[in-house]
Amino acid sequence: MMKRTALLILLVVSVFAEINASNDHLPTKEDYKAFLKSKTLVVMDTNPMSDFNFKIKEVMKDVWNLTDYEFITQKEFEEKVGDPSYSFLLSTTVTFSMDKTKARYTFLSLLMGKPETEVRDLPDLCSIPLSYLRVEDDSYAYKMEVFVRFIQDHVKLMNAQPELIKANVFKYYNKNIESLKNKTLYLVKDDLSPDVNSMSKLQKYYPYDVKIVTQEDIEEVLKKRDPNVVILHKVGPEGTKYKARCYKILVGAADSRFYYFDYHMVSSKRPDGLLNSDLKQMGSR
Repeated sequence: MMKRTALLILLVVSVFAEINASNDHLPTKEDYKAFLKSKTLVVMDTNPMSDFNFKIKEVMKDVWNLTDYEFITQKEFEEKVGDPSYSFLLSTTVTFSMDKTKARYTFLSLLMGKPETEVRDLPDLCSIPLSYLRVEDDSYAYKMEVFVRFIQDHVKLMNAQPELIKANVFKYYNKNIESLKNKTLYLVKDDLSPDVNSMSKLQKYYPYDVKIVTQEDIEEVLKKRDPNVVILHKVGPEGTKYKARCYKILVGAADSRFYYFDYHMVSSKRPDGLLNSDLKQMGSR
């Protein structure tokens, strides 16, 4: 597939990505309330043939129900970004000031417009890592529906429980680990570190139902919204020469709930993939 170009917004810290993010970048409960009154502008990629453009149009039509929305170009985004009556759903490029690697990642972000504010400082209501920047967008496009559904549910939760608005908000969702014992975990072999890339190895660390499957199997359970399945969304450098973070997110095929979120820095001892330490934590509840 043709590689797309994410809108270049270097969000040096992100509420959802940077566990030690500065409080200066946190959205407020007023930002979440303002979102519900906004019109959401979905910013399209400059490449009209990108997987992102095709998939986001399909998903918005099928699942978006919190606000009115329309699709706009990146040029229109630059013109409207300071208008607080708009919110923006878009693909962003994210880097982290604390990371010496200077690695860049593609995120799906929901931002609020704000007058006289740099794009990088717009209230970030929800940002989800999609891929390492150099990875093709077809590696995550088929999961777009669960991400958009999660974003909507998260905004609802923050409005209902604003006390949860904090830099390490993803820790809240790790409480859902307890429900994994009633689910089947679907894992693609390429997303696993070498010490857990077979059924016999997995079962040493994970006590619940688990299967090694293909991407096609993942697509099928997402399409069916299988309530019994949780999938792994792994974000890493995928064999490139650059060191980077490896994000590991477990998400329900039916409910789009996050059951686990963590990341580690890729190294020779901690490869780009789900680690046995992740499985131990998942199976410890």
